[in-house]
Amino acid sequence: MSLRTLTVAILAFDEVEALDFAGPYEVFTTASRMALREMPAGPAPFEVLSVARERQPVRARAGLTLMPDHGMADVPPVHVLIVPGGVVDGVMRCAATLRWVAQTSKRAQLTASVCTGVFLLAAGGVLTSGPVTTHWEDQIALAHSFPTLDVKAGVRWVDQGGIVTSGGISAGIDMSLHLVVRLAGEALALRTARQMEFTWTRA
Repeated sequence: MSLRTLTVAILAFDEVEALDFAGPYEVFTTASRMALREMPAGPAPFEVLSVARERQPVRARAGLTLMPDHGMADVPPVHVLIVPGGVVDGVMRCAATLRWVAQTSKRAQLTASVCTGVFLLAAGGVLTSGPVTTHWEDQIALAHSFPTLDVKAGVRWVDQGGIVTSGGISAGIDMSLHLVVRLAGEALALRTARQMEFTWTRA
């Protein structure tokens, strides 16, 4: 359990799946709110930032517009990196984004992906082996594209230690609550899930 504020950076890019991004955002910001309700003097366990290649509006899948807090050039040190999924074909062709993900992951305490965000981790060299998961619809493609990965079906997330991957969309909320357990304790994760009125699938 951390006694300092951890910076959680969530990547934003064109065609990001809105709930892949917003689910973890809601979990970590709600966890901080619940922690400060218990101990108003703080510190908050998490500070959550959104990051895109440039500090310009990003158009999520289905048309939602997001305004990132930071561009990649000015983001502060990151403790927890969250890479959401969505339609990733375009962003996987962006060498600058893949390089930033790889460099940030190397310095971060934890890196996690939601859904097809795992493709970015693999393409950037962050993930080269071991068990992973993604949205059920993309598991065959992931195994074909990155045959050294052990793609798991039927699980909400897979925890490798420093790298955690989740299934699709709402599974990112389950995984984020699991990360709250690791970083700030089970009691806070349970309060967070209750506040969100979310039925947490813990395996």
